[in-house]
Amino acid sequence: MLKIFTESLIGQYITVFIVSMVPLIELRGAIPFAYGFSHTSTGFNLLLGYILIAIGNMIPVPIIYFFARKVLEWGKDKPVIGGFFTFCLEKGEKGGKKLQEKAGRGLFVALLLFVGIPVPGTGAWTGTLAASILDMDFKNTILAVICGIALAGIIVGVVCTLGFGALFGITV
Repeated sequence: MLKIFTESLIGQYITVFIVSMVPLIELRGAIPFAYGFSHTSTGFNLLLGYILIAIGNMIPVPIIYFFARKVLEWGKDKPVIGGFFTFCLEKGEKGGKKLQEKAGRGLFVALLLFVGIPVPGTGAWTGTLAASILDMDFKNTILAVICGIALAGIIVGVVCTLGFGALFGITV
């Protein structure tokens, strides 16, 4: 079923858009899909793919910023989920305080780099949650996450270009 869906151009655009919104996968997983689709005969436009990926990766950010901490606070005393929610809050607050102590006034840059360096466990979802727990200003959070997504997009794009170029024998 997925193969049929991704064989059409519109299906490929929808796939990269949706993959970019998935936690832990985000942009880092969507860009390799886009590069793979760009080597098909459907006419996948890589620039449009990047734009859709960036938009898809940013859609959850305001929701996470405004509601994730409230949901964790609400659920910390609930029977089944309480332990996990409390753990998340304590871990986020402890990690956020450490980051703030080390970054000081450079919290914006620290958040940008946290989102922008494509390693497991970092990204727009985690960075936004950390900013929310740190009570970082919404506008600064959004700007840092946008810049981080751009940085991650460049890094992953370069890696994909080199990797797919070697895989498919493409010379740039």
